[in-house]
Amino acid sequence: KYTEFSIFYYQINSLHQKTSIYSRLENVAIPSGEENKTAALSYDYRIMPLESTSSTGTYYCEVKWNDIQKMGKGVFVLVRDTGYINTSYGWEIVVTLTVLLAVLSITATALLLWKRK
Repeated sequence: KYTEFSIFYYQINSLHQKTSIYSRLENVAIPSGEENKTAALSYDYRIMPLESTSSTGTYYCEVKWNDIQKMGKGVFVLVRDTGYINTSYGWEIVVTLTVLLAVLSITATALLLWKRK
């Protein structure tokens, strides 16, 4: 009963529109002595190439038997245009603040020593 099933791959974009990508029918032979046992099979599908930013969305895999259907949790993929530059300045800010504090510390120490004399 469960040896024949369908696998569906699809994308749901930010507007909640579902786009079918690929589907296939599987018929798995059960080896003698393995009946009535749980089996886990892996099926990989590579989505290539991601052509534009409209490819951004969550990608799902779904398996359907006669009376059962199971859906994966999904994988979110963010596609950026060519030439995108990440604008994170976290590292630069830390270095700048450290240098600024060091200069102020040295200046304050020099002023205290100068006033002492």
